[in-house]
This record gives sequence, structure tokens and C-alpha cells, in this order.
Amino acid sequence: MEQIAAIPWFASLELTLLVRRAAGEWLWGEGDEDTGLVAVIAGGMHLYSQAPGGREVLFGMLPPGTVMGQSAGLGGGPRLVTAIAAADSQLFLLSDRALRETAALHPMLWRSLSVLVYGQLGAAVQGWVEAIALKPRQRMIARLLAMSVAGPLPLSQATLAEMVGVSRKAVNGWLSNLEARELVVRGYGRIEVRDRVGLERMLADG
Repeated sequence: MEQIAAIPWFASLELTLLVRRAAGEWLWGEGDEDTGLVAVIAGGMHLYSQAPGGREVLFGMLPPGTVMGQSAGLGGGPRLVTAIAAADSQLFLLSDRALRETAALHPMLWRSLSVLVYGQLGAAVQGWVEAIALKPRQRMIARLLAMSVAGPLPLSQATLAEMVGVSRKAVNGWLSNLEARELVVRGYGRIEVRDRVGLERMLADG
């Protein structure tokens, strides 16, 4: 409970369900009608979306400390992405029913939902800008900075390469350089940012 209370968006909401997902297990699928919010307590969730032609594209990850979702009952629609556990994960779910009940007791929920949606939209816009404006190595650094909000990432080099849209060989070379500068540390299926300021400086310098 201390961990979930540390996530600002959930500070004033009534929680409903603590769940666990093993690595590779689905949380929800794109197009699912059963909507609501999720907070990642431990582990992480890979995010996929269907590209033209039906190919599932990995485009992001929810690390511990992040909140995501939407509500069909509050003016939204079906799930926009597929979420699959990147590692053994612990999650808090807030269903549509819980959202409605909480809104009845706490009218400021509407403002909180607007803040959450605005944040998700901002992240999407930032991703589009990075895809257009940044070189591949810069895109990788930007992704690492965006995802590294709370400790090591359950992220393999192959998965990071897929997110950035480059080869695993390229990502391995870039990470080796960053590790030599003591900016990141790699482990089996994990990457940890050690020096955010140094990475931000490299991103700004191009």
C-alpha cells in the first residue's frame, strides 16, 4: 500500500484490486471493452498496437510508478493498446465501476482524469516528435529517459531495439558506449539508468 500511495494520481482514489501477471501474460488486449486504469507497482508492461496489415508493433513500456488507461463509462472507448507483462509484475487495477463510485464521492476525480489523459496525450505527441526529429541513437536515449522513472527497467536489448526501430546490433553498440561512460548498467534482461543528467546532456548535444 505504501508503494501505491506514492503514485500521485492514485493518492486520493479508492483502490479495488491487486493483481499479478507473469512475464508474457496479457493484462488486456486492444479493442477490449472492459476498461479502467492500471498502476504498475513492480515489474512492467509492454505496450503493443496493431499496424496496417495486422502486425502487432511494440511501441512502449509502462515501468513501475506509472498509471495508464481510460474509461468507456466516462466518455472513452475500448482499449487502444495491448498490454503484456514485460516481467513478473504487480499491478493495481481500478475498474470502470470503481471509477464511477469514486467520482460520486470525489467529484475532483474528473479533473484527475483530465490530467491523466493530458499526460498520455503529451507522451504520444512527444513520441511522434522524437520519431521525426531525432537520430536513432538519440531516440534510444530519449526512450530510456522516459521509461526510467523508478529503478532498473525489465528491458532486453532486443526489445529496446524493436521500440526504437533499429537492429539489436546497433543498440548493443550504443549501450556499450553508454556503459563505458557509466551512464547505464546492463544486466540479463534489464537496463538501469545511472546518470540521467549525463544522458540528458548527450541527448541535447545530439
